[in-house]
Amino acid sequence: MELSNQDYQKYVQKKAKKSPIVKDTALAFLIGGAICVLGQAIHDLAFSLGLTQSEAGTVTTIALVGLSALLTSLNLYNKLARFGGAGTLVPVTGFANAVVSPAIDFRSEGLTGGTCVKMFTIAGPVIVYGISASMVYGLVLCLLSGA
Repeated sequence: MELSNQDYQKYVQKKAKKSPIVKDTALAFLIGGAICVLGQAIHDLAFSLGLTQSEAGTVTTIALVGLSALLTSLNLYNKLARFGGAGTLVPVTGFANAVVSPAIDFRSEGLTGGTCVKMFTIAGPVIVYGISASMVYGLVLCLLSGA
């Protein structure tokens, strides 16, 4: 059966399952919000134990990254991500998951050629872009401020 591109597009649109966007958005909001509430609770606990705001922020980031890595290694973070969607990608926990998942998937290829190389397959471009963008923004800010 020969189909034109337009006919094929119509066929695909007819067969494609409609995305429950309201439900997906609500779940992403709730799960992402819950992760942020957990982060705030960790921050408040660290601050109440006598750490400065900056130190408490560092402890919070380390705790969330560590918890995300642990949940990823136990295959629980992926289950949470299937349920909460983008709500698990936006906080720092999503970045930790993006680093740990490939490292776990490729550990059978060895420490250097598998785990160490593959762990930055997804996160590497994000790191490079983030550093590059921050340098450009800093340069523009420096030029605009006359420093």
